[in-house]
Amino acid sequence: METNVEIVFRYDSPRIAEIIARSLSPDNIKTPSNLEIKTLSDGNLVITKIKGDLRLESLLATLNDLIFCTQVAQKTVKLSEKTSV
Repeated sequence: METNVEIVFRYDSPRIAEIIARSLSPDNIKTPSNLEIKTLSDGNLVITKIKGDLRLESLLATLNDLIFCTQVAQKTVKLSEKTSV
């Protein structure tokens, strides 16, 4: 099934959005041939576009992975802000 999904996360600042987008960018490099993932920041938004010929199970696994990685990046940013001087 041809799938096009766009997920948008909003952050407090463009700086945080850029950090999150960059932390997700390695996931954009190695993907199966039937899948294209692009993540970018635009102001205080992080936008991820997923396009491909995916079964529903594969799409859900991809979305789950994206959300998990985003949560890890968010926690890392919060932790680094608390510990920076």
